[in-house]
Amino acid sequence: MHKKTAFYLITDSHYVSAQTWEDGMAFTRRERGDQIALKATPQILDAFVEKILADTQTDTVLFTGDNVNSGDMQSHEEFRQRLERLTAGGKKVYVLTATHDYNGAGEDENTFRAVHYKADSVEPIPFMRKGELFDYYADYGPRQALAVHRSSGSYAVKLGDGVQLIAIGDNGNGHTYCGLDDDGFNWLDTQIRLAKEAGDCVLLAVHHPVLPPWEVFRHAADYELFGGYETLQKMMCDNGVRVVFTGHTHVQNIRKYTDAEGRWFLDVSTIALANAAGKMRHVTVDADSGMCNVTSVGVESLPGVDTHGESVYAYLHALNFPGILEKLLPLGAHDFPAFLSLADGFLPIDKLQAHAHLIAFACRKAEKAKLSLAAHLGGTWRALSPAQRRETKEKRLADVVFEVLRHIYPGDAPFTPDTTEYLVLHGAACRLDRLLSRFPVEAVQKWIPPGSCLAQMAEDFLYNNRTGSDDTICFSLTEG
Repeated sequence: MHKKTAFYLITDSHYVSAQTWEDGMAFTRRERGDQIALKATPQILDAFVEKILADTQTDTVLFTGDNVNSGDMQSHEEFRQRLERLTAGGKKVYVLTATHDYNGAGEDENTFRAVHYKADSVEPIPFMRKGELFDYYADYGPRQALAVHRSSGSYAVKLGDGVQLIAIGDNGNGHTYCGLDDDGFNWLDTQIRLAKEAGDCVLLAVHHPVLPPWEVFRHAADYELFGGYETLQKMMCDNGVRVVFTGHTHVQNIRKYTDAEGRWFLDVSTIALANAAGKMRHVTVDADSGMCNVTSVGVESLPGVDTHGESVYAYLHALNFPGILEKLLPLGAHDFPAFLSLADGFLPIDKLQAHAHLIAFACRKAEKAKLSLAAHLGGTWRALSPAQRRETKEKRLADVVFEVLRHIYPGDAPFTPDTTEYLVLHGAACRLDRLLSRFPVEAVQKWIPPGSCLAQMAEDFLYNNRTGSDDTICFSLTEG
């Protein structure tokens, strides 16, 4: 009889209690700044909880951090009520916490503050301190653990026959460092070795990514990765650990790391629950064969939320970075007061007002530009077939760019190397690389990782050049 273990994984629910905000610009600005559907987080989490409870075949749920948005106690209490619903429904629940789950309160550089949002102001409210998190969620992991590293909030649990999960706490300050100290790494290495000696398949989970979703992310925001990620990468390869489940970036992404000796592992990052196309992962491990299957699960509706007749994806997409930009372009071209109103909280209003005519002019030009313009500027026009040239004349450049942006968070970028869009945009990046080699622009080059170029960076966003799918993968936890 096969030994199979299954669980759901949810990350970055960013729960905000409805009791902590009033309708008005104060909280609207916060929602736009965070670029996730903060106002609907209770209903979004409830929809996923109902989906999990309806699955009688999967009895385990893992939350990997940023469970609430600003560390306020009211949101923590309501979030824990959802955990209690899951356990009452027969589910085993394990929880990790992260930087949004507490307030630094002057104890470290964590800048999150628990406040009640009035119509156009805020007032402080009770909050969670970092040192209180472990005990508050002790019933969801630590009390069931085989081993605990209290100072980091890490623990190891048996998920099922032949399967161990090591949940790594990385409650850094959210500003400069989120990782383990030397004692934490020693504990982790010991737990991995003990699990391997017991013959168990080993799964790791941690909030901050061990691999960047894109190469430019590592170069531009290295501190957003798991602190000591290079140490963890080596530890995983040394011990034959094949997967780590992560969150934090709000990006649906599966990336493979291979070292110089050919040893590898996967970083399976899951999109934020309240982000565009919010999803959770469903993971199944067959301990006999060592195979691990990862799929993704969304919800079809959000009871209690007025999505204005749109799909769940469209509703959530409209609240994040690409969705807001997509709505801003026509407003900037034709209705600048509405443009400023929507941009409030998302972009610096004073600078927009100071350059209103220039921005409106640029938006009008961007609205009209065709893909053929990029083909000419990028030097790919002559290489295109007559049919491809006609295609570039028919397609708006903005539509193609927005299609790329729509996939930043949900993953699986849309244009494979055989498409006209890829040829044109990749060609434009190559032309820029050549120009930068002749006329260096420091403001641009500082964003290019050493040994890389704009063309290579563009590939990350044009098509899935990683594993073929950001939603699903099946791999061996035991084979080399």
